[in-house]
Order: sequence, then C-alpha cells, then structure tokens
Amino acid sequence: MAGRTARLLRPAALLLLLLIEVLLVDGGSISAALALAATATAAVGSALLVCAVISARCAPVVPRTRVRTALRDREQRTAFLPQRDPDARGRTRPRAPGRPLLTAP
Repeated sequence: MAGRTARLLRPAALLLLLLIEVLLVDGGSISAALALAATATAAVGSALLVCAVISARCAPVVPRTRVRTALRDREQRTAFLPQRDPDARGRTRPRAPGRPLLTAP
C-alpha cells in the first residue's frame, strides 16, 4: 500500500516543483509560491479527510455483545503468573536470598 501511494505521489510532487519553479521565475514572487503551496496542502488535507470518512463508513458494524464476548474470552485465556497458586503441586518455592555459596578458589 505504501509503495502504491509513493508511486502516485511522485508525479504530483514533480508537478508541484515545476509549478513552483515557474511561479518563482516568471512572477518573481515568493508569495505566489506560498499561496500555491497552501492551496495544495489544503487540497491534500481535504482529500485525506474525505478518504477517512468514506473508509469509516464502510467499516462493518460489530454488535456490542460480540465485543463483550471476545473480551471475556480473552480475559479467561490470559493467565497471569501472580494469580496462580505458588503452592500447587509441581511448583518449587522461590528461594530466599541468603549467604553466597562458598566456591573453590
């Protein structure tokens, strides 16, 4: 998706650079170039806003009960270690810190 967007933006960026160059060379005015840049920025921003609204409306509506069920199922699958029984069969008790063991010199 990003590669496709980059391919679409390259010609637009090239055209914008050429237009800015023509405006600066012919008009000699930086304010015209700034006006063109502001207009282009506003156009791109409004196009992105329209795309966001369209994609938000196309998203499928998920019933609330399905969301609740998914959250509850995820919660039941999650097993946090502090909530487990440390005295259960097969679990070793953690050792308390003590004196260091004597090692061979």
